Amino acid sequence: MEKSYIIKQISIFSENRPGRLAAVAGALKEAGINIFAFSIAEADGFGVVRALVDRPEDAHRRLTDLGFRVSFTDVIGVKMRDEPGGLSEIAGVLGDAAINIEYAYAYSGRDAAVLILRVDQVEDAIRKILGSGGELLKASTFH
Repeated sequence: MEKSYIIKQISIFSENRPGRLAAVAGALKEAGINIFAFSIAEADGFGVVRALVDRPEDAHRRLTDLGFRVSFTDVIGVKMRDEPGGLSEIAGVLGDAAINIEYAYAYSGRDAAVLILRVDQVEDAIRKILGSGGELLKASTFH
């Protein structure tokens, strides 16, 4: 059951210079791949674009063919209340269970805000969130 909540995120590693995001986005556009959510992080002249797309395997192949270094990461998508305290509830459930949030990014959708989480114990996190009455997005929502 936990497996149905594990979302396959792509991470693209590239030099942090003008035009790199445009190249990634353009390649995905040409391949007809939709980006649902993404974040960009920077460290020591390199950038990491993390993205949820509708066809992660195709995105991986397309970007790798263009010379980008691409990897997959398992993440979860947690629906949270789009009001003060929404993030606090989720972080509290995971913190109380000694599950570390390695990184996160969020977006506000039509129905609710969604927090995308990379945690160190993904299946335990899924069980704890569901057990606390939280709601997770199925991986099939994205791909």
